[in-house]
Amino acid sequence: MTTKLDIAPANDRELVLARIIDAPRENVYRCWTDTRLLTQWFAPKPWTTPRAEMDVRTGGSSLVIMAGPDGNEFPNPGVFLEVIPGKKIIFTDAYTQAWEPSEKPFMTVVLTFEDEGEGRTRYIARVRHWSVAGREQHEQMGFHAGWGQCTDQLEELAKTL
Repeated sequence: MTTKLDIAPANDRELVLARIIDAPRENVYRCWTDTRLLTQWFAPKPWTTPRAEMDVRTGGSSLVIMAGPDGNEFPNPGVFLEVIPGKKIIFTDAYTQAWEPSEKPFMTVVLTFEDEGEGRTRYIARVRHWSVAGREQHEQMGFHAGWGQCTDQLEELAKTL
């Protein structure tokens, strides 16, 4: 099971999930960047991720489709703002493909991956919102529980690679 870290948000528009994951950094990063792996862990069960398309490079686009237990699908298009292989991924839904502005930007995510001793990863997800209301909405949607469950699922998969 992941170990929680207590890292404070940088401001009142940020949510943070920080963990020590019991899997090598390369595996954790790969679970974020390989669509065949991402679809196995990305949504908190009983939700699923039936499809993902990602061009994992700075300026590349992504489309991750999440589906609820009722089968309704929720597309999440975005753009990678920065990719440092094995170390950092920054993406946002403020843009869709080819730097096209989205209709309603919600967040920018900064993921960092660092070695934490033998075969473990210090994993920090900073989720930055455009407004306090956006951050509050994300919290009420179940950010901590949902992202926490997904991180447990991520760890479980990363350990098998």
